[in-house]
Amino acid sequence: MTLQKTSHNFTKIAFIPLQTNLFHIVLISFLLTFGASNIYSQDIVKKMIPLAIPLQKKGIETDEKAQITVSDSIRVEKDSVKTDSIKPKKAFLDGKVKYKADQYAKIDQKNKLITLYDNAELYYQDIELKSGKIIMDYQKNEVYAGRIKDSTGKYTQYPNFKQGENVIEPDSIRFNFKTKKALIWNSRTDQGEFNVKAAITKKENDSVYFLKGARFTTSTNKENPEYYFQTSKVKFIPGKKVITGLTNLVIADVPTPIALPFAFFPMSKETSVSGLILPSYNDSNNRGFSLQNGGYYFALSDHYDLTVLADYYTNGSYGMRFESSYATRYKFRGNVNVRFENLINSERGYPDYSKQNIYNIQWSHSRDTKANPNSSFSASVNLGSSKYFQQSINQSNIGSSLNNTLSSSVSYSKTFNIIPQARLSLSATHSQNTQTESINMTLPTLQFSLDRMYPFVGKDGVKKGFFKNINLQYNLNGRNNITTTDSLFFKPEMFRDAQIGFQHSIPLSTNFKLFKYFSASTSVNYEEIWYAKTIRKEYDIDQSAVIDRTVNGFDAFRTYNFSASVGTTIYGTFNFGENKKIQAIRHVMRPSVSYAYTPSFEKYYDTYASDASGTMDNQYTRFEGGIFGVPGLSNSNTMGISLSNTFEAKVTDKDSTKTEPKKVMLLNNLNLSTSYNLDADGVTALAWSPVRVSTGAQFFQNKLNANFAATLDPYAIDNSGRRINKYNIENGGSLFRMTSTNFTLNYAISSTDKDDKKNKAKDDQTTRNGGREDDLFGTATDLNDNRQSLFDGSEEEGEDVVSEFFNAKLPWDMTFAYALTYSNNNRESRITGNSIMISANTDLTPKWKVGISTGYDFVQKGVTYTQMRFERDLSSWRMSLNWMPFGPNANWNFFIGIKSGILSDIKWEKRNFNNR
Repeated sequence: MTLQKTSHNFTKIAFIPLQTNLFHIVLISFLLTFGASNIYSQDIVKKMIPLAIPLQKKGIETDEKAQITVSDSIRVEKDSVKTDSIKPKKAFLDGKVKYKADQYAKIDQKNKLITLYDNAELYYQDIELKSGKIIMDYQKNEVYAGRIKDSTGKYTQYPNFKQGENVIEPDSIRFNFKTKKALIWNSRTDQGEFNVKAAITKKENDSVYFLKGARFTTSTNKENPEYYFQTSKVKFIPGKKVITGLTNLVIADVPTPIALPFAFFPMSKETSVSGLILPSYNDSNNRGFSLQNGGYYFALSDHYDLTVLADYYTNGSYGMRFESSYATRYKFRGNVNVRFENLINSERGYPDYSKQNIYNIQWSHSRDTKANPNSSFSASVNLGSSKYFQQSINQSNIGSSLNNTLSSSVSYSKTFNIIPQARLSLSATHSQNTQTESINMTLPTLQFSLDRMYPFVGKDGVKKGFFKNINLQYNLNGRNNITTTDSLFFKPEMFRDAQIGFQHSIPLSTNFKLFKYFSASTSVNYEEIWYAKTIRKEYDIDQSAVIDRTVNGFDAFRTYNFSASVGTTIYGTFNFGENKKIQAIRHVMRPSVSYAYTPSFEKYYDTYASDASGTMDNQYTRFEGGIFGVPGLSNSNTMGISLSNTFEAKVTDKDSTKTEPKKVMLLNNLNLSTSYNLDADGVTALAWSPVRVSTGAQFFQNKLNANFAATLDPYAIDNSGRRINKYNIENGGSLFRMTSTNFTLNYAISSTDKDDKKNKAKDDQTTRNGGREDDLFGTATDLNDNRQSLFDGSEEEGEDVVSEFFNAKLPWDMTFAYALTYSNNNRESRITGNSIMISANTDLTPKWKVGISTGYDFVQKGVTYTQMRFERDLSSWRMSLNWMPFGPNANWNFFIGIKSGILSDIKWEKRNFNNR
C-alpha cells in the first residue's frame, strides 16, 4: 500500500471546561497522541518486490541462458532533511548467476532453491559447473552437483567443475560461493603431467586442496592406469607442489615393495624448474664402481639455464660437464658445453697405471635475421683434446669417435649500405686432426670487399656489350694463421710461430656475346701480398747445413694475371614417337674453353749457397711459407677444356588422366675436364694434365643416389712410377691410364612414400660432436635423459596401428651406403677401399621397435661399427637396450623408467663398457 504525505497544519481543538465525561477525555487524548506522531513524517520509499523469474518449459531448449540478478530486497533513498539509520542488506552473491538445463529449471522461493536437471550448466564469476543435476541453495550460498541415471540405470553426465585453469571431474560436488570451500567425491583432475583421482577431496580455498584415498599417475588411461602411486593423504597446491604421506607404487593393480614415507613433487607452471639430477650407478672393468650423470639443474631465467653434471669412479677417475642453453626470441639462440675428465687407468703401483686429462668445448650460436638484417653473427665450435671422443668414459654417441676431424668457426659480418656497397667480415676457424693431433687455426680472418662497379655504364643503367660490361672490385683478405699441436695448444709457443698476411686483389672483368651463340668473358687480376715476416736462407758452417732465418718486418710482392673463357650450350633431342613409352631423350652439352696466363716474377727470387764451398747456388724466394703463397718463378700459360652433359627423358605417364608426358632425369651430370700447358717443355712439365671424369644419377624416385668419379692419365709411367713424356697408348697401353676411381651409392627407403624418419636438428649433439646426421654410425643415446624414444614422431597422434586381425601397420626404414675406391698411380692396381654400411629400423609389433647399424669392410675383412637397438613401449614406461658387440668401444646399455619428465628419476639403468 502507499502512504500519503500528511499535512503540516495543526488541528485546532476547543476545550469545554465544564464537561468532564471520562469517555470523551480518553478519546480526545488518543486522537491527540496519534496526530502528534505524524506531524513531521518523512517520505517512505516504495517497497521493491522481486519479479518472478520465467521458468523454461520442459523439453524446450533455449539459446539464451536464463539469468538471475541478485539485488537488495529494500532500496533506501535519501531525504534532504534526514538520513535513515537502517543499513541496507548486502546481496547474498557478488555477481550474476547464469544457468540452463534441458529438462527443467525449477525455483523454490520458499526454500531458496534452484534445481536444474539434465545437461545442467551454471556459470558464476570464474566458475563453470556442468552436471546431470545441479541444486543451488542461494540462502546458504551453496551449490550441489551430481550424476543422473539414464534409461538403463547407468550413471551419466558426471559433474565437470572448472575454476580458472583447474578442472575436476567428480561423482558429486558441494561448493560454497562465499568461502570458496568445496567437498568433492571421487574427483578426477589433470595437474601438469599428473592424472589425479581421489575418494574425497576437500577444497580449502583457491590454492589448497586436501585429498584422501588418492592415486596419481602419468598414464593416459585415467580409469585403468597400468601404474599409479597410492597414498592416503595428500596436500595439493595447484601449480606449485604436491606433498603426500606414505606412498606406495602400484603396477597393474598389484602393490609393489617400493614405498616412500612421504613424497614431494614440484608442480610449477614454469617451463623449467631448478632441481637435483640423480646419478646412475655403473661399473667398469678397470675403473671400478661409478656414479654417473649426477648433478643439479639451474633454471636461471626464462632466457638461459645451466646444468652441472659429474661422474665419479672408485679408482679416482672423475668427470665434470657444464651445459647451458640460452635464447631470446627474434634475437639469438645457442648453447655451450664444457666437458672435462680426469682419467686414471688401473691402480697406482701397477705397470699399466696411467693418468691423463682430456677436455672438449662446444659452442653453438645463431642470430635471428630479424634482429639486424645488415649484420650477422654465428658460431659453431668443437675443440679440445684430440682423443676425447676415443677415450671419454661418458659418451652420448660412441659413433662420434669414428670422426677424424674436429672443426670450428666463429664469424661476424656486416653490410654497409653505401655506394658502392661494402661488406666486412671477421671469422676465426679451427681444424684439428684427431689422428695426427695437428691443429690449424686462423685467429682471425678479416675480409673486406666493395661491390662491383661499372664505370662505363650510361645513365640508362644498361650493361650490354664488351665495353659497358667492364667492372671492377676490391677485395681485402687478412689472416693470422697458426699451426700447432695438442701439446702446445694455447701455450706461448703456439702464438710465436703465427703467420700474418694481407692479400689485396682488384679484378677487372667483362663478358659479352660472341658470334651470337657463344658467351665470352675476360678478366685481369692484380694482387698485392703483405707479410709481417719473411725468411733468409744461408749456409751455416757450424751446423754444416742450410738454415732458414726469420726476418721480422713488413715486406710485400705484387703479381698480376690474365684469363679468358668462351662457352656455349648445345641442345639435342632424339624423338621416338608419342606412342612410345620413352617419347624423347634430350641431351644438353655445355662445352667451354678457357685460357690463363701468369708471367714470371723472378725479381722476387734470390740465391743461396747450398754447400760450404759456395759454388752451388739455389734459387729461393724470401716469401716461402707465406699463407698466401709465393710469386711464380716461371710463366704459367695454360688452356683449360671442360664439357658438361645432362640427359633427360620424356616418358608416358602411368596416370592415363595426364595429357603431358613426364620428365625423368637420366644423368644429372657427366663432366669431363683437363688442361694443356702451352709452355711445357716435356721434361720438367708435361703438356696435358689428367682428365677428370665425374657423373651422378638418381633412381627409384630419387631415393637411390649414384656417383662416379675417375682420373684418366694420357701419359705412361716409368719403372719408378714417374710420369714420362710418352703417351700411354704409345707405350703399349690404352688411350688413358686410369689412376684412381671412386664410386658411391646411397639408398634410403621406407615402408611409405613419405619420409617418416625424424629430421635431426642442426644442433643435435651427434652433429655437434662431428658425427653423421643419419644413423649409419648408430643413434645417439643421451645419457642425461634416457627418456628419448625411437617411437617419438613415428606415428601420427591418435592413430590406431592395430587392426582387427592384428595386421598391424609395421613401419620400417633402411639406409644403405656403399663406397668403392680404386688406385693405380704406380701400377699397383688395387682396391684401397671397399665397404658397405646398412642401417635398418622396424616395428616387430606396434609396441616393439628394433634397429641395427652395421657394415662390412671387404679390404680389412672385418665388421665395421655395429649397434643393435631394442625398445619396448610400455605406455607410461619405456624399456630400451642398446648393444655394441664389436670393437674397442663394445658396450651395452639397458634402461627402464617412466617417460614423464616429472618422474624421470624413477628408473633403473645399467651400462657396461668392456674397455673403460
